[in-house]
Amino acid sequence: MRKLKNSELDRLSVDAFKEAAKTPIIIVLDNIRSLNNIGSVFRTSDAFLIEKIYLCGITATPPHKDIHKTALGSTETVDWEYTKKTLDVIEKLKLEGVKICSIEQAENATMLHDFKIEPDTKYALVFGNEVKGVSQEVVNTSDYVIEIPQFGTKHSLNISVSCGVVVWDIFSKLKVNS
Repeated sequence: MRKLKNSELDRLSVDAFKEAAKTPIIIVLDNIRSLNNIGSVFRTSDAFLIEKIYLCGITATPPHKDIHKTALGSTETVDWEYTKKTLDVIEKLKLEGVKICSIEQAENATMLHDFKIEPDTKYALVFGNEVKGVSQEVVNTSDYVIEIPQFGTKHSLNISVSCGVVVWDIFSKLKVNS
């Protein structure tokens, strides 16, 4: 096997990305403190043609050099919006028929591998603060709480890793059902 050159990767231009059909997934960042995590979420969102990112609470917004360092330009491709209160975004999305999925360890959470995709449904995936997780008030208003199974001693993944794992899983399930 030969590694591909960047020129062989069939990358979209910024304009082509903006025009491309998006995956029916929205990311909501609930009080993320790490600028590197925020940038990584932008990069993952670009990779999977995510519709939009909502940056909420203390979550920093572009432009910022530490976000840019990990986002590698994806803040220019992925649509994003800042909202002070995460619940305001959740209420707005629910009114639009979007299913809210908090990614959290909680009673009666659905394990990610058991989560079933509904046809013709848009999902908002809520990722929480690195220490406190998704706020309880957001968990309370969620349609689903999804947990990433973990089997080691920590039962804690970095938020950017969690985002990559969950987005890949939901993306894969959406593609199978389309």
